[in-house]
Amino acid sequence: MFSKYKKPGGAATPAPGNPKPTMSAVTALVAEDAPRKSLMKSMPTRAAEVAPGDRDKKRKERLGEIKLELHKALLDNLNLAALENASENDLRNEINAITNETLDEMGIVLNRDERVTLSQDLFFEVKGLGPLETLLKDDTVNDILVNGPQQIFVERDGKLELTDITFKDEKHLLRIIDKIVSAVGRRVDESNPYVDARLADGSRFNAMVGPIAVDGSLVSIRKFKKDKLGIDDLVRFGAFSEEMAAYLQAAVATRLNIIVSGGTGSGKTTTLNALSSFIDNDERILTIEDTAELQLQQIHVGRMESRPPNVEGKGAVSQRDCLKNALRMRPDRIIVGETRGEEVIDMLQAMNTGHDGSMTTIHANSARDGVSRLENMIAMAGIEMPIKAMRSQISSAVNLIVQASRLQDGSRRMTSITEITGMEGDVISMQEIFKFQRVGLTPENKIIGHFTATGVRSHFSDRFKLWGYDLPPQIFEPLVAE
Repeated sequence: MFSKYKKPGGAATPAPGNPKPTMSAVTALVAEDAPRKSLMKSMPTRAAEVAPGDRDKKRKERLGEIKLELHKALLDNLNLAALENASENDLRNEINAITNETLDEMGIVLNRDERVTLSQDLFFEVKGLGPLETLLKDDTVNDILVNGPQQIFVERDGKLELTDITFKDEKHLLRIIDKIVSAVGRRVDESNPYVDARLADGSRFNAMVGPIAVDGSLVSIRKFKKDKLGIDDLVRFGAFSEEMAAYLQAAVATRLNIIVSGGTGSGKTTTLNALSSFIDNDERILTIEDTAELQLQQIHVGRMESRPPNVEGKGAVSQRDCLKNALRMRPDRIIVGETRGEEVIDMLQAMNTGHDGSMTTIHANSARDGVSRLENMIAMAGIEMPIKAMRSQISSAVNLIVQASRLQDGSRRMTSITEITGMEGDVISMQEIFKFQRVGLTPENKIIGHFTATGVRSHFSDRFKLWGYDLPPQIFEPLVAE
């Protein structure tokens, strides 16, 4: 009954004979005496636990074993070489046919929903990324975090939650990892146990396998947003205020050099994408990244991506190599996705030598820490430079530091906009223009606060005015508490 995708003289379907899954005993809950009153806030216990009923668990284990047998049948019967040019519809029909016939031969009776689920899972195994495919298609999921084959977490709305999705075993997980990294010409094994890669939709992928990963391979996927978030979207979501947006528009349009600072997952790349929307279409922009994530909205954009060494340890192309070459390609602005090493020297020199309006991101918890990070990265590059000369280079190159933070309730806010105004002796002088003022916490642990100006007039007000951005004085006035 199989069509052109069946192997000629395919192997017979394996016999059923599946061992019945064993169930662990359910631990009884023991009632405890009422606790004494305490000044400490009670904390939820085992907040991330998934507790399906016994019936659902047995059903899931049964379907998992059946899926394993069906997957073997697919490998025996499908002509994988012919699948390269097969349409999605043809492949789904073929998988449905093999699934139904194999189930009949095994004498297994499933309802319609279970058959549809099995066919869908098998399709994801053949053409997708197995159990991860469902999470990748879920638009509410921002991050996927795999801690071994039996534990998959996701982040929704800034909060982590444990899913009931699992891999069959470590070999299953490693097969999916290898499928991802081989598609972009990279590898991961015992000799090279960690890897960065990019999925077909642009999502950032990182994996670490044994022996480095002790309890099973570790995978993290930062999903790529299909919808480009602009400044208006971020203002509507409460990431910053309209006054801050007006100020940032003037800063980008008048070609100030900007650094977006923040911790992991604080929204640095999203902020950088939004800021780039203020760049004029007449300008030539070159982007340099380790993993291409930026979604610039201009017409004239040249994208570059660094490359790791090959199996022989050769052929590596670093961000610094890309940056040096970019300077010869007549860019109006250079945008580095993340500055984390010796490329900081070339980035600062580019900002100082006619490529004003350039932008990058760094990892730091405040604007002052961001400056310290720049100093440390210059020192890491092995350049012998007096501290005053180093700070003078930074103060003349960087005009603005935008601090993005991920707060304890999972929300992302632009918590500070700070200008670098020059040097005072051996110290870089800075002034904060806008900030996020926290005032409390709701019973649901949601942060209460508001954005406000600090009352300091921008050091670049005259520059804004000369470029046609005459910002009203009231946007620099702080909010008065009622």
